Amino acid sequence: MDWIISLCLGVALSACCGFRIFVPMLVASLAVKLGWISVTPGFEWMGTWTALLVLASATTLEIGAYYIPWLDNALDTVAMPIAFAAGTILTTSFVEVDLPILKWGLGIIAGGGTAGLIQTGTSLLRVGSTATTGGLGNPVVASAENIASFGFSFLAVLLPLLAAFLVLMIAVFLVRLIVTRKRQPRQSA
Repeated sequence: MDWIISLCLGVALSACCGFRIFVPMLVASLAVKLGWISVTPGFEWMGTWTALLVLASATTLEIGAYYIPWLDNALDTVAMPIAFAAGTILTTSFVEVDLPILKWGLGIIAGGGTAGLIQTGTSLLRVGSTATTGGLGNPVVASAENIASFGFSFLAVLLPLLAAFLVLMIAVFLVRLIVTRKRQPRQSA
């Protein structure tokens, strides 16, 4: 069951790479650094200060570049292979499978494929925006992509934590229910 949850986390973060390449990697790095999630052996670098600072810088540059009208379309042309690679790395870093060929295969197919699919959609959306608005609508598209990337990345990381919190709350509720039932006097018939 753990490998399914780790695969879902990796694929969800990989999908966010289709909106912005570095945002989900930054969110994952921050979550690893804070101990919210853990990576598989070989990917511990994601939780280092160096990775966090490099990814924060790259995220800032990427977000800013998408607000420059001619540069946003140029970035979309190079973003596909980079999003595919980032999605592959993210999924592979979380999938808890012992066989390297299966682990990397899942990373490439599920993570890279998902990131590539979303990236293709956002590129087509930007081309449509450029064609219909002459590029004036592209900052709106860029803002929506930024919000989606940050929002879905945090949601992907926090959902396992939210699920654990809900399980804890249900357990507390059941314990309280059992304790209060034992305290109530029995009624005779």
